[in-house]
Amino acid sequence: MGNRLSKIYTRTGDDGTTGLGDGSRVAKDSVRVEAFGTVDEANSAIGAVLAADTVPEDIRLCLAEVQHDLFELGGELCIPGHSAITQAFVDRLEADLDGFNADLPMLKEFILPGGGQAAAACHLARTIVRRAERRVITLAGVEDVRSEVVKYLNRLSDLLFVIARVLARKESGQEVLWNRDR
Repeated sequence: MGNRLSKIYTRTGDDGTTGLGDGSRVAKDSVRVEAFGTVDEANSAIGAVLAADTVPEDIRLCLAEVQHDLFELGGELCIPGHSAITQAFVDRLEADLDGFNADLPMLKEFILPGGGQAAAACHLARTIVRRAERRVITLAGVEDVRSEVVKYLNRLSDLLFVIARVLARKESGQEVLWNRDR
């Protein structure tokens, strides 16, 4: 394990820069910092989903694993040239996605975010993951980003959509469907 922080503030960022994992310093609003910062935000949003008492154990275990993945993914983005996310991570998400989706009815309508506290939090996490994906694609336009990182975030947002559907059905018995003619 790397260095442990005994003091949280260092004052080194007071000039508007932050340190990357390789020791280099970049502006706090650089595309790289935006990318890994948004991944961190997504991880926090998943923590909010997990804070709900209504989350079933299988979803809880899945999302806890995702939080660890996102920490590794953020590390990959924070250390230029570092690799952490592999195709096996993406394959696991796809298997989880297929498993949670198996018992859901086919989608015939658009779904609005809601359906219960955990379901709504999961939809929020999904949108933050989508933003993280956009930030990573922006980074990939100017620096090397491995395709597995983009694939992982893409599958994760799909997984969170399916999990939100499962949670809505568990919490309120139904999903919130969009109805233009309401």
